[in-house]
Amino acid sequence: MHVQFAELPVRDQARAKQFYVDHLGCAVAADVPMGGDGWRWIELKLPEGETSLHLVRAGDDASDGPVLVLVDDHVAATVEALRSRGVEILTEPHSPPWQPGRTVAEFRDSEGNRMMIGSR
Repeated sequence: MHVQFAELPVRDQARAKQFYVDHLGCAVAADVPMGGDGWRWIELKLPEGETSLHLVRAGDDASDGPVLVLVDDHVAATVEALRSRGVEILTEPHSPPWQPGRTVAEFRDSEGNRMMIGSR
């Protein structure tokens, strides 16, 4: 099983799109007008994956919990690459007590959403 589609709440679609393209290597699968208020239907594809991210209109607050969990075999290196590009790292790579042997870390996207990155 794999995740095919995830909706991410954003306030600024252009800023969020740039964040995911620049920092996570996403490709733009769709970017078209949606309604008359300037909002767009934006879908981004993660590199080498089948998952699509849909950037949706946000409520007032970003999520307290992770809205997306990314799997990466090189968590520490990815965290350092994100940090070098100015991404806010919330938790350093560590092995959580509930998943011994797995490495996880958390960061925020450009819209304040909490993201997790973890090893397999």
